[in-house]
Amino acid sequence: MGVFMHEMEVTSTLATARVFKAYVLESDTIFPKAVPHAIKGVDYLQGTGAPGSIRMISFVPGLGIEYLKEKVDAVDPDNLSYTYTVIESDVFKNMIEKISYETKFSEAPNGGTIVNVTTKFYSVGDVEIKEEAIKDSIQNRSQIFKAVEEYLLANPDA
Repeated sequence: MGVFMHEMEVTSTLATARVFKAYVLESDTIFPKAVPHAIKGVDYLQGTGAPGSIRMISFVPGLGIEYLKEKVDAVDPDNLSYTYTVIESDVFKNMIEKISYETKFSEAPNGGTIVNVTTKFYSVGDVEIKEEAIKDSIQNRSQIFKAVEEYLLANPDA
């Protein structure tokens, strides 16, 4: 098995506690509202968001991905960190075993938020994951972060 790692930083003008709450604690309800053109729904198959929980994200038809299943590894509201692993997806196609995400939210000097995400792609056997596929995955994640930020700015009570 090969491991391919990527680090990403995203910034937001919103307060750190609000960003953490939206992206981690309430993502099952926020994501489909913020990205309705991509995410059809988020449903817990096991648990309710605590470590060990498994949820399925369903995507709208025509995106090239139907679903993915995530397992929550750790949620730490005190240290504003969240770790989870994508354990199944229809796009893995015997190339990817899993993808793990370690996400840390911190206050930016301007009062906004800095989100640091370390992503590890675990390939099946000796399969090499193409850099283009990694870039596409990171770009999609970044777009979701920005869409959620725009949703929260447009809906201050959300």
